[in-house]
Amino acid sequence: MSGILGKKLGMTRIFQDDGRVIPVTVVQCEPNEITQVKTVERDGYPALVLGFSKLKKPTKTQKFSFVKEFRIPAADVANYKIGDAVTVEVLEGSKIVTVTGYSKGKGFQGVIRRWGFHGGPGGHGSLHHREPGSSGCRAKPGRVQKGKKYPGHQGLDRKTEKKTLVTVDKEKNIILIKGALPGPNGGLIQICK
Repeated sequence: MSGILGKKLGMTRIFQDDGRVIPVTVVQCEPNEITQVKTVERDGYPALVLGFSKLKKPTKTQKFSFVKEFRIPAADVANYKIGDAVTVEVLEGSKIVTVTGYSKGKGFQGVIRRWGFHGGPGGHGSLHHREPGSSGCRAKPGRVQKGKKYPGHQGLDRKTEKKTLVTVDKEKNIILIKGALPGPNGGLIQICK
């Protein structure tokens, strides 16, 4: 198995024996349930579909809040069956993990906050304080080029980072990962070897 789903609880720090302080993010990984086993013969590729965070009122088609697919080697498909639990033990022995999450959503933002524009003069006579300024071309092509930095929706982007795994606590189903992780507290985190 190559990964697990978890919930970001927040950040703290741990102290080393030599006095160093390491900032860590705490991720709670309750046992994930295997909801589907994909095989090469039936689906074209081998994979496991994991469910995380059971719904309070499950329906016939949906039992979990989050469902993600993890690729596995074709030889390992026979070792798993639907209903098995995947715990934090799959990450034991790993030093570097790949963490995927969605960054915090910030809504509609102007160019100064979104792109770091400096803005216009701050005096009373200026009518150009926080506007983006001129952005068009001449008569040819007669339109604004695609990809210009404009106001718009900021955040809520899928972010993937390589991080150092500090501690795996099997009793409490908690993982400590060095540094900050994308997303708000309580957000979904996908951790892969």
